[in-house]
Amino acid sequence: MLPKQDYYALLGVARNASQEEIKRAYFEAAQKLHPDKNTAAGETELFLGVQQAYEVLSNPKRRSQYDATLPPEEKRSLPYTHRIFFSRPNLVHLDEPQMLYFILELEAPAEAREAPSPPLNVCLVLDRSTSMQGEKMDIVKATAIQVLRNLRMQDILSVVAFSDRAEVIIPASYHEEKTRLEAKIQMMRPSGATEIYQGLEAGVKEVMRSLDSKRINHIILLTDGHTYGDEQQCLALASKLAEHGIGVSGMGIGQEWNDIFLDVLSTRTGGSSAYIAQPQDIKRLLLEKFNALAQTYAEDVILDTKLVEDVELSYAFRLQPDPSPIALDKNALHLGSILQDASTQIIFEYIIHPKAVKSESLIILDGSLKVSIASQLMPVPSLRMLLKRPVTDSPETEPPPPRIIQALSRLMLYRMQERARKEIEKGNIATATRHLQVLASNLLTQGERSLAQTILLEVDHLQKQNSLTIEGSKKIKYGTRSLINAPTKKETIS
Repeated sequence: MLPKQDYYALLGVARNASQEEIKRAYFEAAQKLHPDKNTAAGETELFLGVQQAYEVLSNPKRRSQYDATLPPEEKRSLPYTHRIFFSRPNLVHLDEPQMLYFILELEAPAEAREAPSPPLNVCLVLDRSTSMQGEKMDIVKATAIQVLRNLRMQDILSVVAFSDRAEVIIPASYHEEKTRLEAKIQMMRPSGATEIYQGLEAGVKEVMRSLDSKRINHIILLTDGHTYGDEQQCLALASKLAEHGIGVSGMGIGQEWNDIFLDVLSTRTGGSSAYIAQPQDIKRLLLEKFNALAQTYAEDVILDTKLVEDVELSYAFRLQPDPSPIALDKNALHLGSILQDASTQIIFEYIIHPKAVKSESLIILDGSLKVSIASQLMPVPSLRMLLKRPVTDSPETEPPPPRIIQALSRLMLYRMQERARKEIEKGNIATATRHLQVLASNLLTQGERSLAQTILLEVDHLQKQNSLTIEGSKKIKYGTRSLINAPTKKETIS
């Protein structure tokens, strides 16, 4: 147990933490340790210690007096490992912008692989609009029943069905009478239009009923259609979910759903979206997602950043475990989860403007990494991240690390289709065509013949209709995304 006198350690903050950071850490720790939720031996004492820590540190005069009694700060051990890989050892004094990449790698400790994973608090929010009738609905119901059967005794599952209104099929609770609940799932019938906010709001209420920082709190949204007029409500709700540490994963079936919207909705919470091309893929992908949640070590990893003048974070992407863009809307970047048995890797792209490289050293990132681990009672100390690069008159000849080269090579394919889509939106059909042709050529070189052929067919459609097909656009987007952490294929010579 941590020393009672170390109030900063009790709250999981650094000694130079701001009053806002201390206040936020207190509320999070108090929620986790509150006696109404915790009756285990020692937890009440910890709660009282957290309260005392806040009373002292939130008062500037008392904090100053307390700081004077502290011994020199020792380096804290963290319950995860982290590594940084830069694309280049230094920056150069130049009068033009420079690019810099780095990969942040996070990993659970080896002992976490053998430890029981935290209990779940998951809500399945299922589209049951008219377009879901037939095979899609049959498979969705069968899969929801399989998820129910796979639950551990400590897991909480809720199921919400929605169209233009929402219905709670299974309320959030521990489920022992599974046969009766399976019958309720079987009774779901398609009807009505698609209004995602209706389902999402009902799902949030169910997760909030059992919200517990010692659980993995998550919503899995599955839909096959567009939602109309409620997109901003959905996105605002996702932002609130992120504040509570509740993740959202979106899954779209077939062609008609809005992939851009579902991407933004998911990434606001550190989640990701998935493309289900055929109804028969529903079971496999939904069970894979549920199993991944059951292997979560830390669900909510947040990078808080401060503005560094003339240093611009232009792009961030999670390479693994589930490839996905990172939303750059605010200074708090939700990076996603850390699994028990796989590393999490995020690549960051920075544009370094000329005014930034006038001195001999440049701060690239000034921030802190916050990792929430459900299985740990005490708050995890924030990791101060102050990343710098030296600035010299000439570039180093050292090549980038192999993992940077490989990551950028894989990511290049995905970003190429991103650029093509943006050019189409601007009406630059010729430029978009060139991007797609180069993309197809690269895929052929890597042995991805099927995806390359899909792109070439879409190029033909683009030149005739000035647009991509709905199905082809999704196949290209999610096809190139899936290649980012897939095994490399060898080119077959016939």
